[in-house]
Amino acid sequence: MPRKNAKLSGTRRSFLRTTLIGSAAATLPLHPALGAAREIVSSTTAPGVKSFELDEVTVSELQDGMKSGKFTARSLVEKYSARIQEIDKNGPGINSVLEMNPDAVSIADALDQERRAKGPRGPLHGVPVLIKDNIDTADKMMTTAGSLALVGSKPAQDSFVAQKLRSAGAVILGKTNLSEWANIRSSHSTSGWSGRGGLTKNPYALDRNPCGSSSGTGAGISANLCAVGIGTETDGSIVCPSSSNGLAGIKPTVGLVSRSGIIPISHTQDGAGPMCRTVRDAAILLGVLTGVDPRDEATAASAGKSYNDYTGFCDPNSLKGTRIGVARKYFGFSDAVDALMEQSLDVMKKQGATLVDPADIETLGKFDDTELLVFMYELKADLNAYLARLGSNAPVRTLKDIIDFNDRNRQKEMPYFGQDLFLKSEAKGPLTEKEYLDALAKNRQLARTEGIDATMDKFHLDAIVAPTGGPAWLTDLLNGDHVAGGSSNAAAVAGYPNINVTAGFISGLPVGISFFGRAWSEPVLIRLAYAFEQATKARQPPRFLSTIGAG
Repeated sequence: MPRKNAKLSGTRRSFLRTTLIGSAAATLPLHPALGAAREIVSSTTAPGVKSFELDEVTVSELQDGMKSGKFTARSLVEKYSARIQEIDKNGPGINSVLEMNPDAVSIADALDQERRAKGPRGPLHGVPVLIKDNIDTADKMMTTAGSLALVGSKPAQDSFVAQKLRSAGAVILGKTNLSEWANIRSSHSTSGWSGRGGLTKNPYALDRNPCGSSSGTGAGISANLCAVGIGTETDGSIVCPSSSNGLAGIKPTVGLVSRSGIIPISHTQDGAGPMCRTVRDAAILLGVLTGVDPRDEATAASAGKSYNDYTGFCDPNSLKGTRIGVARKYFGFSDAVDALMEQSLDVMKKQGATLVDPADIETLGKFDDTELLVFMYELKADLNAYLARLGSNAPVRTLKDIIDFNDRNRQKEMPYFGQDLFLKSEAKGPLTEKEYLDALAKNRQLARTEGIDATMDKFHLDAIVAPTGGPAWLTDLLNGDHVAGGSSNAAAVAGYPNINVTAGFISGLPVGISFFGRAWSEPVLIRLAYAFEQATKARQPPRFLSTIGAG
């Protein structure tokens, strides 16, 4: 769920910060003209990767196909499963899917029978979905956060997210790989790597990183291995892999989507959300996931503020008449990204938006240390509570048990990076300590009251925009991640919503733009992100190249 900053190199739910002027962007050749920044990516794919019947298909198109008889839920499961075998496990070997659901075909058969007898339950009836391997499913699949320490762990109860997906008639096709423990184990980690799953690759260029911690969902959905997917974020781990893999990703307000049954990092910042190829699909998926859950007290605040259907906010004319703030302090880490962002801002102006430029969050940089401090306290408390709920059959019972397991299995679990953040967290005391309470209060004051809220009040804004990050960096298992810029931290620390949508491409690699704003402002952000997406049509499917310049 964190991603990474200079101090949290491994926390890939994500810390993309402006202080991280990483080397990834510098290694990318720049286009000779600014106009080339939003290039149309060549349709040539890597040799041996065949076209796929379901490439770029939307949820609505799948429903139309099932209604007409062209598809069935079973045929979709079979087609996606075959594609996973063909290009995820073989071929280019994206390695995004960690485990397949052995019951997917029988679930699909039952949903097909129900459709014939009663009609569809809703827009996700019979639609396959991939979910991140830190989301509990009470079935034959494990929930491990990518760690060998939890191999064999099968929770007795579905997460709220899994419950909602099943109730909507979705078919949980499998679990995706992730940055192990959602990237909170080490400050020098490589995103997309887990002890259980190995390394996930970026489908646009296989030597590039998919970003984390929802790396498997990002790479798999972009590669058209499933219709839609679910990721989780503590700071950047939905929006960064969405940016690096050319997806629309929604990080909801904390409490809009329940976290019960999700392996935690921080109860003040954790959240689950959609990662899809289009904003409309993400809006469909978000509506299915909302609801008050007695097992997650944060969801009580969503009563009266959530929707079961967000597609009504997908209006292509929604930029007209809006006021959008440009958070310039998040710019400047890459000339190529800045050029792409300027083109994106021009699109918004042409669509009728008024840009307030700059509209900076004055408190940026003042809550970095306290964000990490809160994580170190909450990780220990929240993870120990999660493990206790697994009962007597849990492979490990505490964070200390996990640390000891990793030490005993160092060659398999720590061949590239260690567990310094786990050790720091284990050394912390209870959540009643003044150091923790002061840090949490500071975060909320600086990120919310004096941060996003103050900026939006001052400039009368509907939303704030900034580059989500830079193009995907080269994966480096020895030295860890080389993050190039980013803007996830203010919304993450505040617990406020953030939506990434593809802005364009730099040297064949997708780059996203983020729309973020006040608590519960998902409808506004969906309107803006959808209108921007429709005006640019920037997404291009991946080509599975071995490296930039190949093919």
